Amino acid sequence: MAKMSIKAKQLAAQFIPRFFKFFPSLSGSAIDTHLDLIEVEELGVRVQAIRGLPLFCKDTPEHIAKIVDILGQLLVSDEFVERDAVHKALMSLLTQDVKASLTGLFKHIGCVDEPSSDETIREKVLSFIRDKVFPIKAELLKPQDEMERHITDLIKKSLEDVTGAEFRMFMDFLKSLSIFGEKAPPERMKELIGIIEGQADLDAQFNVADADHIDRLISCVYMALPFVVRGASSSKFLNYLNKHIIPVFDKLPEERKLDLLKALAEISPYTTPQDSRQILPNVVQLLKKYMPRKKTGEEMNFTYVECLLYTFHHLAHKVPNATNSLCGYKIVTGQPSDRLGEDFSELNKDFTERLSNVEELTRATMKKLTQGMAEHNKAMAAAKSDEAKDSIKTQKQNTTTGLRTCNNILAMTKPLHSKTPSFIGDKSINLSWKEATKPSVPATTTATGGKRPITAANGSGNVASKKGRGAGGLPNQLVNRALEGLSHGGRSGTRGRGRGWGGRGRGRGFR
Repeated sequence: MAKMSIKAKQLAAQFIPRFFKFFPSLSGSAIDTHLDLIEVEELGVRVQAIRGLPLFCKDTPEHIAKIVDILGQLLVSDEFVERDAVHKALMSLLTQDVKASLTGLFKHIGCVDEPSSDETIREKVLSFIRDKVFPIKAELLKPQDEMERHITDLIKKSLEDVTGAEFRMFMDFLKSLSIFGEKAPPERMKELIGIIEGQADLDAQFNVADADHIDRLISCVYMALPFVVRGASSSKFLNYLNKHIIPVFDKLPEERKLDLLKALAEISPYTTPQDSRQILPNVVQLLKKYMPRKKTGEEMNFTYVECLLYTFHHLAHKVPNATNSLCGYKIVTGQPSDRLGEDFSELNKDFTERLSNVEELTRATMKKLTQGMAEHNKAMAAAKSDEAKDSIKTQKQNTTTGLRTCNNILAMTKPLHSKTPSFIGDKSINLSWKEATKPSVPATTTATGGKRPITAANGSGNVASKKGRGAGGLPNQLVNRALEGLSHGGRSGTRGRGRGWGGRGRGRGFR
């Protein structure tokens, strides 16, 4: 019948899977004949044959892996009705045996050791998992703990060779699983941090010219933040940043400098005393670089200073006596590291002069911004077109953020003038690119609950002249570009990774 008329073929497509279980000696030829029906020109026959595929497994579940493999290949169909039949067939098999079906699907995604042989099939399978499987995880993944662990293991293996967009998709899914939920033990957070550290290539040889690695690293720091907030260690990231990235800060791509400083600022409240003591000297050096000692006529990068002051306060709060030899303070803890017998008065003089100059520049800029806000309000009242109003609204938002930056700087420099200053170690300072949270909302809500709102801040250069890139946060422009799959260059990753973080194909770069 499978070789006769169209009607006969349609009947064959129904009969073969229906009676398959009764003829085990013919199972091989039966499946082969059915696959031939899937390849005929007549759409009706193909659809009928696809619909019959799950029936092969109803009483003979040992065939699930093979049938799922076939259906995965059929996801590339251009015909909607055919593709819909494939989706329904796969969902039927997932309902029958989710473990075997997921294992079969993930084979199409591949890893470094077993890369997918067909990139188009891989993308279609990924889309199916994202759009059809992930949304109904609560119904499919039963028993819950066992199946959540199984899909976690499948994902971890697949993460050896993914783009940035794919990595974010998988991480968002893992975060949604109950085994990694709010009540998860610390070792589960450590597991997720370990996954992100693996993507960041923290064991790779650092090369400042490798822009893709830098992008990957900074983006991974942002991804790790929600888990750091929940108590996971950030030591490996901090040590890598301190050893490799901060010392070559000036050589970084200009657009990455701000991302790095913001990442440092956001992670600094959760550092350990040991990590704080190690990274503080490099942070102080950067802070001095961007806090001019005397008026030089050069514009001060206010957002850099905000980030660095915030980082400095939180690190110094954990190891206050470390600032004695770095800034000339005299903080007594009774430990040999106080170094109170040494004269660091010149360091203190230098540091306080820089603070005073920063304050003077900041107040002058605030005056300009305030005047600018009044001008914006007048312009808004006079604006006729929606386009003009939108432009002025953006300028007002930038000015508002600039004022927040300046207010933050003054709030952080004020307590640093004393010989025994108090360092801010709480959340009283809200970074300018982050929207203020209501007192009743826990501080971790933004980090653990999803995307952080994007502000209209510039965040780069003089706040008075708000031009250039957005302020970011999580997700900022770096993360958005990385995870939307945009590509502008090449890198073939370390550890055998074939995919860059920016593209949808092998060997493309992150940015």
